[in-house]
Amino acid sequence: MASYKIELSKRVRKDFRKIPEHDANRILSEIKALAEEPLPSSSKKLKGEELFRIRIGNYRVIYSIQDEKMIVFVVKVGHRKDVYKP
Repeated sequence: MASYKIELSKRVRKDFRKIPEHDANRILSEIKALAEEPLPSSSKKLKGEELFRIRIGNYRVIYSIQDEKMIVFVVKVGHRKDVYKP
């Protein structure tokens, strides 16, 4: 199976500045794993949107999957208390 390409939004790059380094490293390794398995058993679809989320401790990664282009597009990364706010 071919792996997906991971793309990060500009917002995600900004989000990572607020996350402690040891947590950021864990989150990045989980994001890289999405290239091989875009829908791990731990992922959940968000209601009303074509977005998914995975949990990494107290942090969440919100992303979309573009199957036709083989892309996992990471939209937002953040602490669980903040990540769902618009």
